[in-house]
Amino acid sequence: MAHVSVEERRPQLVSAAIALMKREGAHAASTRAVAAELGVAQATVHYVFGSKEEMYRAVIMKLTDDLVAYVQAVDVPEFPDFEQCLAVLVNRLWQSLLDDPYAHLLLTELSVLALRSPTLKALVEDHRMVVDHVTGSLIRTTAGRAGVELLNDPILVAQFFLAGFDGMTQQHLAAPHPEAERWRVESLISATTVLAIGTPLQRSVPSVREADPLT
Repeated sequence: MAHVSVEERRPQLVSAAIALMKREGAHAASTRAVAAELGVAQATVHYVFGSKEEMYRAVIMKLTDDLVAYVQAVDVPEFPDFEQCLAVLVNRLWQSLLDDPYAHLLLTELSVLALRSPTLKALVEDHRMVVDHVTGSLIRTTAGRAGVELLNDPILVAQFFLAGFDGMTQQHLAAPHPEAERWRVESLISATTVLAIGTPLQRSVPSVREADPLT
């Protein structure tokens, strides 16, 4: 069998780990299971990563990079309306959840696990910082395209938006409800617009019966 370098094997193992964890959960990603997923010896996983924690680190970085690249790929339109511009970005991010919910679930699982690990906790903090700054940059760009001035720090606005989006992600994963979710997304866009440029927007609110699939 031809020798495969670490540089070539590492992304293969990361992809195998992600596929396994999406299917069975983060807890299932033992080095033995990841090796079996790719069809290599367990020793290969240990050689490439050194530890299970380092493998988790590589997976978190890959998921983060993919999500950031997905959102950054959108072309911010030059609408004369901040809310319309922002809606394009938010809908792109929401679509990433609809397209691959298990990627978002896995990132959530790994983030919680990492908070219990002193070495991985710093990685989670770095992950949040990267996402905050990328989102803040997009908000700044959106304001520029719309020709308006931001009233608050775009990073703070981004953190507010991301906190709301994280909550909506959990709601979708636990109990998806398309009609209620559309209202939540539009309301989050409105609230973020108010914080960003101070323009209040009116949204019709669905009744509790419409929003709650259990009623």
